[in-house]
Amino acid sequence: MVTIILLASVGFVAFTNGANANFKGVASLYGTGTTSRRVALYWGTAMTFAGSIAALFFAEGLLKKFSGRGIVSDQLVESESFVSAVALAAALTSFLATRLGFPVSTTHALVGAILGAGMAGSFSEVHFDALGKSFLYPLCFSPLVAMSLGAFFYAFRRIMRLAPDTRSKTLDALHFLSTGGASFARGLNDTPKMVALLLVLPGCDISIAFLAIGCMVAVGGLLDAEPVAETLGKKVTGMNPGQGFAASLVKAILVATASLHSLPVSTTHVSVGSLLGMGTYTRQAKWKKACEVMFAWVSTVPVAALLAAFCYWLLKPLLV
Repeated sequence: MVTIILLASVGFVAFTNGANANFKGVASLYGTGTTSRRVALYWGTAMTFAGSIAALFFAEGLLKKFSGRGIVSDQLVESESFVSAVALAAALTSFLATRLGFPVSTTHALVGAILGAGMAGSFSEVHFDALGKSFLYPLCFSPLVAMSLGAFFYAFRRIMRLAPDTRSKTLDALHFLSTGGASFARGLNDTPKMVALLLVLPGCDISIAFLAIGCMVAVGGLLDAEPVAETLGKKVTGMNPGQGFAASLVKAILVATASLHSLPVSTTHVSVGSLLGMGTYTRQAKWKKACEVMFAWVSTVPVAALLAAFCYWLLKPLLV
């Protein structure tokens, strides 16, 4: 019973992660008309899955960080009710956001869930200082860095005339490669955060866990990505192919760098931030929708924390 509830909860969070996030890396392909939404989704999902498998070899640091150790007590980390509550709350948060068409951060949802379930389990043993240093600081700064680099790289590319703003075979190829790199980096950064939830299971095979999570992320994206795809592709900013390429290259570089240095950045914040930075420079940013998305970001941690506390109180009597 315990194992089934835990596996179902982690599978649910992986599914909702795919639904909410698989399109983030390839949004510019669709937004610029370089390819159809379906082709962009297939490409993004395939590269995200490849990144999920590669994370087995390159993302050990993130795997350790998202076990919850150092944030809450080791006794709580090893509790099935705590881990199940974290997974279920993060999944419900992402699921709700997906239904509303908001691209939110699964990373933020997991951090909020760890905080909420930790406070419900033992408030006095939650290390808020470690939470801020290891998680919240990188998460808060990543969208600002992405916005700045998105604007800077596009301006630099225009000044140096490195690529045209109209489609060409070369630009299309580079655009596909950069969005593929962004999606690969997303899989590299997000997958270990969810696999970490399975470490509580005795005899957990890490290789199988990465494969299973990667598959669930892919399935979630293929079946339920449309609401977020429309928001990211069409509603955050207008863009031409050259602008989309600039934003996707920034995404790929930032998320890959963060993954290799075990920094838990939000791929959502980096994705939207790079698009918005480029859109701000070109004066095509759609600020009404952007502000709605940012409000969803601010809400993610407290919503996930409240849901996690409720789930912990609900599950603890069942899983003791």
